[in-house]
Amino acid sequence: MQIDNREFRDALGTFPTGVCIITAHPQGQKPFGMTANSFAAVSLDPALILWSLQNSSDCFDGFSAIDKFAVSVLASDQLALSDQYARRNSHDLKPQHFRLGKSGLPIIRGAVSSFECNIWAKNPGGDHVIFIGEVTHFESNANKQPLVFSSGQYCALR
Repeated sequence: MQIDNREFRDALGTFPTGVCIITAHPQGQKPFGMTANSFAAVSLDPALILWSLQNSSDCFDGFSAIDKFAVSVLASDQLALSDQYARRNSHDLKPQHFRLGKSGLPIIRGAVSSFECNIWAKNPGGDHVIFIGEVTHFESNANKQPLVFSSGQYCALR
């Protein structure tokens, strides 16, 4: 069966996801981040999460050089941040948008939750690289609603 890429992407888009900003701060470089919705839990013991990065991403070289990263799950009032860091060539983090976490990684201010991770594995995944991170620190704020994306648009939870 031949798969139409656009139809496949649209079908995948019907699965609602949270919206995250993945951040890193390699030595000698500026802190940077990009919007992603490819975040998922992998394991509780050890505590593992994953996200995937398209091989053609303008952040590919930056993330290829890291040994740790952070995931900040955005709150429903952070749509503008999601849009900003989703744009091509717009990934240098603005100082007012982040603080440093316990491991020194940039964490997006006001996020619903954040996960600081050491790289546990990087695996090829077709036109993406799958980053698996071992969580070293996390924070969560149950009083905030997450930003949700489905079928090509932001939406709200009830």
